[in-house]
Amino acid sequence: MNRRLTIALVAHDHRKADMVEWSIFNSVFLAKHHLVCTGTTGGLVRDAFIKKGVNAEITCVNSGPLGGDAEIAAMVVRKEIDLAIFLIDDLNPQPHEADIMMLLRQCRVHNVPIACNRYSADLMITSTLWDDDSYVPMQPKYVNFDRTNL
Repeated sequence: MNRRLTIALVAHDHRKADMVEWSIFNSVFLAKHHLVCTGTTGGLVRDAFIKKGVNAEITCVNSGPLGGDAEIAAMVVRKEIDLAIFLIDDLNPQPHEADIMMLLRQCRVHNVPIACNRYSADLMITSTLWDDDSYVPMQPKYVNFDRTNL
């Protein structure tokens, strides 16, 4: 990979162990990029990297319930995030559901790839499109669809 990405890492409490394990497995790739994490997730990933001797730039924002999801969503809007990995706990209610939906929505609206499970995260970070300087993602087109012309 030629360019340095800013990658957001977010994981709900029941998915934090998954995120740490995934991050260690992909530490060679992740260490080449700037990681922006919600507070607790970032601390856990940083500690795991230190134990493994991995040097990585990790910026922590607030924890999700204290606004971290909203902070990362704002970074998406400002075009400061290239890729988001958000391991969501779909089996338990989250008190900050609105912030979660806002982050997911902003990634979709602003055409930022977001992976919500380890398999999709692996597929995204191994895409050859990251190395293709000629590839420019198409911007979403929000236009009225005229069904009468079908």
